[in-house]
Amino acid sequence: MREALDRLVELGLLTPSRETVGGLRAVSLEAGLAHLLRRQEEELARRHHALAAGKAAAARAVAEYSALRPDTDRDGNERLLGLDAIQARLEVLTRRLGEECLSIIPGGAQSEASIEASRPLDEQALNRKVRMRAVYQESVRNDPATFEYAQWTTERGGEVRTSPVLPSRLLVFDRTTALVPIDPGDSRLGALCTTSPGIVATLVALFEQTWEAAVPLGAVRSRDTEGGISQGERELLKLLASGMTDEAAGKRLGVSMRTVRRQMAALMERLQATSRFEAGLKAAQRGWL
Repeated sequence: MREALDRLVELGLLTPSRETVGGLRAVSLEAGLAHLLRRQEEELARRHHALAAGKAAAARAVAEYSALRPDTDRDGNERLLGLDAIQARLEVLTRRLGEECLSIIPGGAQSEASIEASRPLDEQALNRKVRMRAVYQESVRNDPATFEYAQWTTERGGEVRTSPVLPSRLLVFDRTTALVPIDPGDSRLGALCTTSPGIVATLVALFEQTWEAAVPLGAVRSRDTEGGISQGERELLKLLASGMTDEAAGKRLGVSMRTVRRQMAALMERLQATSRFEAGLKAAQRGWL
């Protein structure tokens, strides 16, 4: 009964009584019908407005999709927009892999979603004895999940190396097809897939240079015999000396800003410097820069 009364009040067919405190009275038939018709008109107007807004949104979406739609293969190049498009193309390219896959994976620790998306594809290729070479950022050694995945790769026959500083993300399949991010700052936005021989050859050369400068995953990170500084520490000093902020240097090295500051504090202590400026001078005197 209470629910029915509440509904009648909501519809405007019952209104508070002026004679009985807390009581209700029925509105007149004319007023009730007029109120119901007005509510229906307002509801129809609201639906009409929502429909018009929906049509406009759909038109905008179609226009945006037309502008952002991946290019058809044009001179061996195609844009892949979004993670789903990239993943779909990776699945096709991995199935077609015959001999070799080269990859540069910057950014330090990889997300769990990225690792789980890569694992079945890598496993398929490794089971077919495809040679897989990957270069990770050195900071992955400090991330258990990413380091475990890199070890998993090597245990199945892949080759993994690390380097303190890496170029943009890169994948090359059988030295004929390459994927690079459209925006190096956010690889989730999309990728350029290219089979242009000149571009692919240049990217392969970039990979080989990066590979030669990197160290095997299982190698102990050593310090320079003369200066007593690791490659990662040397790169950090170079980045900061070039004017980079702690945050920017951390992004280049794939580590957090907190890690950058901790490493710099340790270097300053070893250099017996009271400021970063003094640390830079002493580092230069020791040949660290």
